Amino acid sequence: MRLRGLIATTALVLALCGGTAASASAAQSFYSVVGQFMCTTCHEPLLQVDSPQAISEKQTLRALIARNLTLGQIKTAMEAQYGPQVLARPPASGFNLTVYILPPAVFLGGLALLAYTLPKWRERSRRAAGTALPGAGPLDSDDAKRLDDELTNFI
Repeated sequence: MRLRGLIATTALVLALCGGTAASASAAQSFYSVVGQFMCTTCHEPLLQVDSPQAISEKQTLRALIARNLTLGQIKTAMEAQYGPQVLARPPASGFNLTVYILPPAVFLGGLALLAYTLPKWRERSRRAAGTALPGAGPLDSDDAKRLDDELTNFI
């Protein structure tokens, strides 16, 4: 009799721990998945918004996670229900491809422009440093002495 009670208690404890672990796992997967979606009305990350639309999207997301769908299946289902604007990262196709291609292309173009113009700028500044300024002749001895005196008094 006592053994049955011990087994029943152990089974109850394991069931409770298993249920807690399962709910913690579901909560963890929700928070890992919700960051990939946006509120379609607020255009803000879904995790940060509590509008009625966001609450509806979160409920749909929780229901999809409860069905043990993969991330790809969840994205497909959310996009089918709310449209492509629900995705935090747009799909890399069509016009959305420019979001992925344009920034690196601009960066590489800027580097190429610098690589092309920087040597020219340096050469131009070296040539300018080697030539005397027009209209400025050498100082005569009186002007040089007066300049030295003023600099000595200034310091």
